[in-house]
Amino acid sequence: MSLPSTGLCAAVAMRHAGDFTRSLTGPGVHPVLARQQATSTWGDYDPAAVRAQQDQLIRLLRERGTEVVLLPAAPGCSAQHYPRDIAFAVDHILVRARLNSPHRLPETEALADPAFGLRPVALERGTIEGGDVLLPDTGRVLVGLSEETSPEGVVALQEALAQHGVDREVVPIHFAVEGIVHLDDHLAVVAPGTALIHREVFTTDQNRWFDAHFDHLVPVTDAEARAVQVNVLAINPTTLVVAAGSDRIAAALAARGLEILTVDYGEVTRIPGSLRCTTLPLLRT
Repeated sequence: MSLPSTGLCAAVAMRHAGDFTRSLTGPGVHPVLARQQATSTWGDYDPAAVRAQQDQLIRLLRERGTEVVLLPAAPGCSAQHYPRDIAFAVDHILVRARLNSPHRLPETEALADPAFGLRPVALERGTIEGGDVLLPDTGRVLVGLSEETSPEGVVALQEALAQHGVDREVVPIHFAVEGIVHLDDHLAVVAPGTALIHREVFTTDQNRWFDAHFDHLVPVTDAEARAVQVNVLAINPTTLVVAAGSDRIAAALAARGLEILTVDYGEVTRIPGSLRCTTLPLLRT
């Protein structure tokens, strides 16, 4: 049975931030990171403060009936608190991402845990990360062709879904600029048929596709996208968690009848990522 991504988020995996952080400047910065710094805001973060903010979200999710599974630490991984990137659930399978960043590979070791209750699936080629993967409905998987995800990864995902009996079309999403970290910093499915969208980073044809396939598109500004305010977390079809400070976006979504919950994630967002990035859905009902 296929379930929409905006069903009840019954179980998620999270991982607390570690104490290790990466250098973001200097001659040794990777070219991909250099391009990403042109489209996103990057800064040093305090790991202890990040963990405290994650604990706020964990309490909120548990109060709302979502089971939170805490993954073991991945020493030496500066982005380990973003488990959304290392895998993604599509119906009854858990697809292990093919990470574009070798230094993040230790983060995936916890995915061997059979307690997740999903069939683990590995892709054969290309790169693909979970931050580029959205499930807007029961029939499609959208995959952003960001700096971290390749066309080969999109093809490999379509083949893997067919092999494992998942009847969904994989739709590549095209950007108009380089340096995109992940799709979910610029597009967010917030309710059935409704999405936040940062139109400026998508091609003209891609924007036309969005217009044809969504009932309601709520535009966000460049400043809101750089502040990672698009990266919201839908915990059921009518309830969203947004980061504190996302006032205009919160008001626009509340005007559509959605319940808006707020968490202070200001320290988490010092590197591009927010509420969605820190949660890996394992079960939707």
